[in-house]
Amino acid sequence: MAFPYISIDLDKIEHNARAVVDLCTQHGIEVTGVTKATCGHPDVATAMLRGGVSSIADSRLENIHRLQDAGVNTRYMLLRLPPLSGVDEVVASVAVSLNSELPVLAGLSQAAMRQRRVHEVIVMVDLGDLREGIWPHDLVSFMRKALKLGGIRVLGLGANLACFGGVVPDKDNMSLLVELTHKIENTFELKLGCVSGLNSSGFELIMAGRVPKRINHARIGEAIILGRETAHRKPWPGTDQDAFTLHAEILEMKAKPSRPVGTRSEDAFGHVPQFRERGVRNRALVNVGREDIDVNGVAPLDSRIEVVGASSGYLVVDVTDVPGGVDVGDELAFNLNYSALLRAMTSAYVKKQVFRGGVCLDDGL
Repeated sequence: MAFPYISIDLDKIEHNARAVVDLCTQHGIEVTGVTKATCGHPDVATAMLRGGVSSIADSRLENIHRLQDAGVNTRYMLLRLPPLSGVDEVVASVAVSLNSELPVLAGLSQAAMRQRRVHEVIVMVDLGDLREGIWPHDLVSFMRKALKLGGIRVLGLGANLACFGGVVPDKDNMSLLVELTHKIENTFELKLGCVSGLNSSGFELIMAGRVPKRINHARIGEAIILGRETAHRKPWPGTDQDAFTLHAEILEMKAKPSRPVGTRSEDAFGHVPQFRERGVRNRALVNVGREDIDVNGVAPLDSRIEVVGASSGYLVVDVTDVPGGVDVGDELAFNLNYSALLRAMTSAYVKKQVFRGGVCLDDGL
């Protein structure tokens, strides 16, 4: 296998999905698996479906097309707000989309009628995280116009938290979403089937039994992929945190000073990095860099190895404390957080190697 590459353990993803689905099911919550951190990797989506998720969601139509072309047969949801310029493609590609703009809904309506389809939508409400969504006091007027559109069926209301402003789901904001659902139902004499209020940041609320019963849908990515809730990035009990591992090769191995020598200015990325004086250290250059990963999101599996920094194409690590040392050509392995995984899965220079039952299914080449 060429370096660098990510090994993907499908058994662990399936296990994590089952653990998440089991917990949510106990509280009447349906789970849609989110594949955006893996660029819609078909094997990852299939593992999620084996683990019990009811459908798959992604933020990119390109990823959804990749899944469909690979034969992943399921119901698809577009997570990112649809572009007005792409309404025909959205209607043709997914069953459900999240929406907050009337001109886009009108475009989806026209596209759906042209294609003789009914496109389902979840209307997003901003509960304070200040990303997508209608401000609560504008919701009734929005819905009055949205419900008149042909070719569109409003499934329910949704909210996204903890992704931009860091506002976590709690009993108050989830209760507000339920109150808004009741308000819309009473105003327009209808029944909304879906109240989609949770993502991976809501697990502590679920476990505490504090989610209002009307909340019945969650969009879950990181808790399945990395086994972590996202409010505090804590490992979730009963899940694996190492379904994805980055493997890279040492290109250079030298003993060098621990601080740069000479007059300094900014590095290639406009920063002035700080270095501790530790004397001469054994430093390895590894064949992965900022072009491929979020350097702050990687951690060597060997805790005696320390990440010193990175350029676009190199990761610099201190291997002084590794007994017996390492050498050119050796492999180093790293855990990844969500940010590092997202960038590595997006990078065309990082290969992907898929395992199930300990057997390599795809060498990623």
